[in-house]
Amino acid sequence: MTGLKDIPMSDIESQARACRDAAQVVAGLDSAARRHLLQAMAQALEANAGQILAGNARDLAAARDKGVGSAMLDRLALDPARLLAMADAVRDVAALPDPVGRVTHDEVRPNGIRVQKVRVPLGVIAMIYEARPNVTAEAAALCLKAGNGVILRGGSEAIHSNTAIAEALAGALRASGVPTAAVTVLTDLRREAMLELLQLHELIDLAIPRGGEGLIRFVAEHARVPVIKHYKGVCHLFVDASADLDKAMALLVDGKCSRPSACNALETLLVHQDIAAQFLPRAGQALAERGVQLRADARAQPLLPGSSAATDADFAAEFLDLVLAVGVVDDLDAAIAHIRRFTSDHTEVIATGDAGHAERFVSALRSAVVMVNASSRFSDGGQLGLGSEIGISTTRLHAYGPMGLDALTVERFVVRGEGQTR
Repeated sequence: MTGLKDIPMSDIESQARACRDAAQVVAGLDSAARRHLLQAMAQALEANAGQILAGNARDLAAARDKGVGSAMLDRLALDPARLLAMADAVRDVAALPDPVGRVTHDEVRPNGIRVQKVRVPLGVIAMIYEARPNVTAEAAALCLKAGNGVILRGGSEAIHSNTAIAEALAGALRASGVPTAAVTVLTDLRREAMLELLQLHELIDLAIPRGGEGLIRFVAEHARVPVIKHYKGVCHLFVDASADLDKAMALLVDGKCSRPSACNALETLLVHQDIAAQFLPRAGQALAERGVQLRADARAQPLLPGSSAATDADFAAEFLDLVLAVGVVDDLDAAIAHIRRFTSDHTEVIATGDAGHAERFVSALRSAVVMVNASSRFSDGGQLGLGSEIGISTTRLHAYGPMGLDALTVERFVVRGEGQTR
């Protein structure tokens, strides 16, 4: 009978095992060495800009031929400015304080033992994502900075972009004396290969899917490794009766229009009944000028010429496009009730001049990010001071909300004694 040791490893398993070995090398680097590695990666992205943009052009052409929608095309597209931003994001991560080895708790117990909690790398992170070539570089930077290895499984629509980025990063790894397997980009994009990857619980410590709701649910349902989930971003703005309407308008336009394909874009506007007649016609005109389609409830529709009737499905939707659901509510409590019903636990915003209402809004909602008089577009790791984010968690595991470096480490106990026994 053939023993387990005689069963040959698959290519996916062998790549995961190589990444785990490489992760131990990364974990052994000191803070300065990891910082220099990331700086070399940023330089490599800039030095290979031509190859990366050429690969991206191939991906965009193929996506257009397939009739891919505008939201997906926007996520897929790179240009010189976005590529420079990608390199700068890697440099930003390099400059962040190193979480590895940070002591978060330190006390001496009555028996004389010293108990510390210290941050250490997670190990190997599996990133599974769609149409976001910037994730390839930014996830690699975050994982390496936190002392981890990373396995990157992008979507077929970005294969040429991701491959070119990976080749650039591999050159930086080699030049720094780090095994290239520390950043492993899977080229086998079959669903069967992804399923196999998600079963490797002895080699992979955490899976982070980024993409559409269908992808994330597939990963969560089939994985034997822990999964950070973020199904969708149904982000709300509630304009209270006491709000400064000019500021509320700015929050609305920025939240909906600055990048509608982002998960932190607004999808629902709720307006207090006392100011609806004053605010909604202005809002409707400003949004119409920017090409936004409005789907309004029965109380909002008469104030929004050209809007269509909203359904419950609209209020539950992540449009990722220039579409907005609009409702009029009786008061703050009604707004909170609406959000609780339709929230995806991503980001909620209140525009208000009433400090008491602001605190009620914050305390009543459990979403990962709650904002007072600030745009939903700040719900982003970089904007919140984390550097480039690895993802957004709407599940309450060890991380909740935008995830930065600390979320790619765990705390362990280190106990120092002088021979004490129980």
